[in-house]
Amino acid sequence: MARHTTLDAIRGVAVMGILLANIVAFGLPEAAYFSPLAWGGSTGADRVAWFLNYLLVEGRLRGLFSFLFGASMLLVIDRAEASGEAPGQVHLSRMGWLFAIGCLHLYLFWWGDILTHYALVGTVAFLFHRLGARMLVAMAMAFLALSLVQGIAGAIALFASAARSTAAQRAIWEGFASGFGVPPAAHLAAEIAAMRGSFWDAATWRWQTVLNPLLLAQFLGPETLSAILLGMAGYRSGFVTGAWSRAAYRRVAVAGIGAATLGYGAMGITTMAHGFDPRFVYLGVNVVAAPFRIVGTLGYAALLVLILRDRARATARLAAVGRMAFSNYLATTLLMDLVFCGWGLGLFARLDRASLYLLVPPVWALMLLWSPWWLRRFAYGPFEWVWRSLTRAELQPFRRRTT
Repeated sequence: MARHTTLDAIRGVAVMGILLANIVAFGLPEAAYFSPLAWGGSTGADRVAWFLNYLLVEGRLRGLFSFLFGASMLLVIDRAEASGEAPGQVHLSRMGWLFAIGCLHLYLFWWGDILTHYALVGTVAFLFHRLGARMLVAMAMAFLALSLVQGIAGAIALFASAARSTAAQRAIWEGFASGFGVPPAAHLAAEIAAMRGSFWDAATWRWQTVLNPLLLAQFLGPETLSAILLGMAGYRSGFVTGAWSRAAYRRVAVAGIGAATLGYGAMGITTMAHGFDPRFVYLGVNVVAAPFRIVGTLGYAALLVLILRDRARATARLAAVGRMAFSNYLATTLLMDLVFCGWGLGLFARLDRASLYLLVPPVWALMLLWSPWWLRRFAYGPFEWVWRSLTRAELQPFRRRTT
């Protein structure tokens, strides 16, 4: 079956763009991902960098990645059925090996791994693969509502514990503050020492502190499943393959990006006005932003289709990045570890928030250069080949056939 170049190209933009969200998680202590008070600076250029990232990136690049994971997942299932394979067996094998690779990535290289999460949620998503586009959208909205209920429940607990007048309230507050505020100084110092130490120092710290993937799926799973199901609907309806009219994409882009920008802008200003109080950081990430995150994701996807459909050369290069999204995602981690960890340049927690973003364009350039070069010579990206070979339980053709 022929590849969908538009889908590949959007995936390429997503794997490049997600570094804008992840660069802080690579270079600063974990808590700084949501709260600039934790590390990296919260005034001047650092404050502007936080706001722009929140306004334009937060959640939507992850949402786009999840959306495209759903579309690609359904594409693989359809291809397995078309070739006479058992789609359930192929899918579960893919998710099983994805989880195994993700665990290695999570504990040995980076706490922000998303592969284990996708493997778990993707396994559940298979239950919906025979639904039509409309039903997939309906189920996605149901899981988004569930995610919103979870977020509201967390916000109620957080606001109720603000007085910190009892041991239970203090425990709840400190638990939320460790992720959405400023952790104890000793915790920050231990994380920084581990990241600047040896490879095994960092791996040991991750093993002891990183959230179990099963617990992450409990908290983040409904929202991720919502985005994956929307991606499946996007594939079923032709949205991600460029089958809609230009006018339809324009409407989705304007409405989605416009609403998300207004919503995120208002919440970002409110969060800054309250001095990055953990309660408002949490509200801005897990409650108020939830509906804007998904409409912004759809808006970005529609805009990318509009931009790419008449630009064959750019689309082809981005499609190469997208075809190697798995390799580019993992290679980015290896490169960032080399920059930030103690076994590399040791720059962890040494750069301010704004300066971190200067590292992003060179990584984009590397992806755009090496992906087409590699695919002219090989049938798959290196990690795609490993994943495919493990899934099929036999070595797959690697070098591109020449005629």
